[in-house]
Amino acid sequence: MVDPRGPRFAAAVTTVVLAVTIITGNPWLLLGQTVVFLVGAVAGIRNAPYGLVFRYLVRPRLGPPADLEDEAPPRFAQAVGAVFGVLGTVGLLAGPAALGYSAAALAFAAAFLNAAFGFCLGCQIYLVLRSATVKGART
Repeated sequence: MVDPRGPRFAAAVTTVVLAVTIITGNPWLLLGQTVVFLVGAVAGIRNAPYGLVFRYLVRPRLGPPADLEDEAPPRFAQAVGAVFGVLGTVGLLAGPAALGYSAAALAFAAAFLNAAFGFCLGCQIYLVLRSATVKGART
């Protein structure tokens, strides 16, 4: 279980990183963000770099969360972000550049939705897939 403000904080930082990536076309910045996505997917969002910043610098200044949420959907969202990050990095480094910019833009849009509105697109995809597999297992 995680404080839902942590993934939203991470999404805000990710939004800024991806905006700078799109503006500058810097593949190394996108590669760095991709590593952050991978760490969040594999080690958990609390152990990802932005999660650590939230845990040690931001959360102590906030009150306790109103509720906690399951970590699985945000971890899945981080994995989806990693896929787009890999595609974008490859596009920016080896071409076509349109692939790099498109993948970065899609990741930016998803991060922005979470940061600005608390809507985690990857989390929603996770829930749809999970409900489809649970229903499929029952039939």
